[in-house]
Amino acid sequence: MKSWYHSWVAAIRIARRDAWRSKGRSLLVLSMIALPILGVSAADLTLRSAELTTEQRMDRTLGRADAKLMGSGLGAAPLLQSPTGDNYAPVGGYQDGRVRSAPDSANHMATAVPAGTESVKDSSGHARMRTRHGILDTQVRELDTRSRLVEGLITLDRGRLPERAGEVAATTNFLESSGLYVGSTVVARGAEQLKFKIVGAYELPGDLNADQLLAPPGTLLTPLDRALVAGGFQGVPVEDVHLVKLAGGDGFTWNMVKQANTKGVLVISRAVVLDPPADSEVPLYKQEPQRNFGGSAAYEAAALAAAATVVGLAMLEVCLLAGPAFAVGARRSRRQLGLVGANGGDRRHIRAIVLSGGLVIGAAAAVIGSVLGILLTIVLRPVLEEQLGERFPGLDFRPLELLGIALLAVLTGLLAAIAPAVTASRQTVLASLTGRRGVRRANRVLPVLGLIAVAAGAAIALYGAVADMGFVVVAAGSALAELGLVALTPVLVGLFGRAGRWLPLSPRLALRDAVRNRGRTAPAVAAVLAAVAGTVAVATFQQSQEAKERHEYTASLPYGVGSMTSDQAGGFQTVPAVRQALSRELPVGVRADTDRIVVGRPGCDRYSEDRGCGRAEVIVPKDQRCPLWESDDPDSLGPEKIRQLRQDWRCKDQQRYNEYGVLVADEKLLTALAVDDPASVGALKAGKPVSFNRQQVKDGKLTIRLITDMDKAEEAGSRGEDPPGQDKVFAVHQAPESAESYGIDLVLPPAAAKAAGLRTAPYGAYFTLDGEAGTEQRQRLDGEIDRLGAEVSVHIEKGYQGGDSLTLLALSLFAGLVTIGAAGIATGLAQADAEADLKTLAAVGAPPRVRRTLSGFQCGVVAAMGVVLGSAAGVLPAIGLKLTERREQLSFWEEAVAGGWGVATPKPFVPIVIPWETLAGLLVLVPVGAALLAALVTRSSGALARRAAG
Repeated sequence: MKSWYHSWVAAIRIARRDAWRSKGRSLLVLSMIALPILGVSAADLTLRSAELTTEQRMDRTLGRADAKLMGSGLGAAPLLQSPTGDNYAPVGGYQDGRVRSAPDSANHMATAVPAGTESVKDSSGHARMRTRHGILDTQVRELDTRSRLVEGLITLDRGRLPERAGEVAATTNFLESSGLYVGSTVVARGAEQLKFKIVGAYELPGDLNADQLLAPPGTLLTPLDRALVAGGFQGVPVEDVHLVKLAGGDGFTWNMVKQANTKGVLVISRAVVLDPPADSEVPLYKQEPQRNFGGSAAYEAAALAAAATVVGLAMLEVCLLAGPAFAVGARRSRRQLGLVGANGGDRRHIRAIVLSGGLVIGAAAAVIGSVLGILLTIVLRPVLEEQLGERFPGLDFRPLELLGIALLAVLTGLLAAIAPAVTASRQTVLASLTGRRGVRRANRVLPVLGLIAVAAGAAIALYGAVADMGFVVVAAGSALAELGLVALTPVLVGLFGRAGRWLPLSPRLALRDAVRNRGRTAPAVAAVLAAVAGTVAVATFQQSQEAKERHEYTASLPYGVGSMTSDQAGGFQTVPAVRQALSRELPVGVRADTDRIVVGRPGCDRYSEDRGCGRAEVIVPKDQRCPLWESDDPDSLGPEKIRQLRQDWRCKDQQRYNEYGVLVADEKLLTALAVDDPASVGALKAGKPVSFNRQQVKDGKLTIRLITDMDKAEEAGSRGEDPPGQDKVFAVHQAPESAESYGIDLVLPPAAAKAAGLRTAPYGAYFTLDGEAGTEQRQRLDGEIDRLGAEVSVHIEKGYQGGDSLTLLALSLFAGLVTIGAAGIATGLAQADAEADLKTLAAVGAPPRVRRTLSGFQCGVVAAMGVVLGSAAGVLPAIGLKLTERREQLSFWEEAVAGGWGVATPKPFVPIVIPWETLAGLLVLVPVGAALLAALVTRSSGALARRAAG
């Protein structure tokens, strides 16, 4: 035992001295091991610090209160809820026809507050506030900040909290977005007579991105609502929340929660969340078991497996890159190792010395990586909190986890040094002292195992893709195939070497050197292979997904055509002025002005809550309605009947959502919509309406019903009947089915609307552009709209805008950097390992540029081999995952169609697209870039060494 201990102490001392003597190589290996440790330790500390405990989450939700009482959107209708309050449903379920959305009144909310409790009301709504840049949709809130119950809900940053009417505090994000500051005056759009002074800045610890204004109770919401309504604008719908604290120590119990549920009130209770009842005591789970979305052990196991896979691949990558460095270090120290053998040391001692090198560098990397990861998290904590959108409750250090991450670095260093240690111990003392490498036999077992792994992994991945086995099996098979390809890398490198006979001198020397020294070439190629394979897999998946999204993209207008629509009731007054601003600020070609039908006062729109307002609705003849949509129980029709009805023209979804399916306009609208049917254009010119929905037309006629009594309309709707009203019948022209209307059901000429006695109001405009609308033009238009005080939306159709191009670019750059880094490491090791060969070239008269050229080709050869193999390996998992996705979506679609509720859903389109541009960039640009970079940083001449003593 004593001899074993002293031998390892001596080995560690020799390894430490050797690492210090070869600082460049040691620093290179240390950096490769420390960088992943830095990232993992920083990620662990960040995630643990950002993770809230249940108590901390309750503090941010409830402050110091015991419970929060909220409305459910169902009025006073009794409900059932989960213990956490995340899920709820009305008693009897949503299938009950009597259940309808209803406003939550302050009265029924107040009745749920237990008597004799301390409570504070938290009221909030939304308003459009004027800023230095324009208008910002902002949450406005009233809360008594003097109450002890609100402690922890807000954090004062600077200034003070508001104390009287006319004072508000603003979130720091609102001040940054609006360009205002503490001391500024803020006003609401449409209520400029009310001025509020910002006296302080605060933040919500759980939502740093909130745009919010805070005022004392009764000083903001009610005055703002009255001013907006008086000015003809939409008021401020208010949502009330009650924070309560009971006198006793038991808190708000589960029985009290259920009692509040009977009054239609939703409750989040601290006591219930911290100590939830059994599932058998939750009525919601008995009524709707599918709503019990608890944590799944299988899901947690899958997440743990994914994390382990990422860590394993990171270790493999580091080992593949660090292993050759240890091998070269062992060869550079072979004379020293030979002296150990000559002085009585056996193979165990030589292995111990090389392994100690991995232990020393791994330990140093563990310490440096962990310390830098912790410091990086501390320094970047504010930035991380801003990115996450919430404050950390504190830095949560987990010593055991950080120690495990550090030990991972030590383990990685030892694993990377195993193969060089075994190789060094097999050399004879004579070969080590003389510097001869001897004849080494190639390993024949590893390629066979690699070939078996490739075949088995590919079979598992493909079988998992076509069978019902899920994504995990496909990913596992793909990983196994990639590991097999890594094991085959030495053989594949040898096959690449056969191409050297057709190459010029420098690339031929580089290729032969790579083949002859597979111990350092194969791991570098495998590292490039792993990086490129992951990039190609993700790029293939992303590009296939982009092709799917492009296919499913629904254009709201023809390309380059724009629309302007009024957003708010009462906004019709500013529409004519906005139309003129459009023509003035944008290169408008054709402008088609549109109006809408009004039932009631001119300010009424389709969704007005004013009971004095009605609506106009196109009535579809009963025999032309889809039976599936009319049926209360589509499942009763049976799968075969559902499949037949799905092909029925009445059930094909040819409509697109438009707030006003009926527009009053002339033939210019057809020009803007690119409808070139002469008959339709002629009909509008002649004053005849044009219909784009044949389901609404019968015998050449269409009925528009003017509904004035909304109460009766709602009652009829609950019975499944058509709403009562006054009918207007029009003889219409049916546009051809090939004509795309972009959500418009009917175009009614102004003359026809006037003849029928319909009242209209300006709604908006559709327009074509002569050229592009630049950023400056759009900004001027937005400024003009704001100056006019208009509530309108302007949209110009730009077609599908892919959101993944930046992702693909980042992936390509990442693969390029890793590839160049791995190839550069291999090149540096090759130069250190083949210094004698380079000096021989110089001695025989080779030009100085040969050294630089050879170095560049050495780097390019490694990069090219890794990119070629990685591209082939990366396509397999992407294809397998897309095939699995296609099968699952088809299965889901077939179930939806059979059930009737998917009658309007098109058949899923899941393409498989190979990213040829990304592959071309990797195959050409990366090796060429790596070769040029290596050539530029390599000295063209080296010093000649004196002849070694014989």
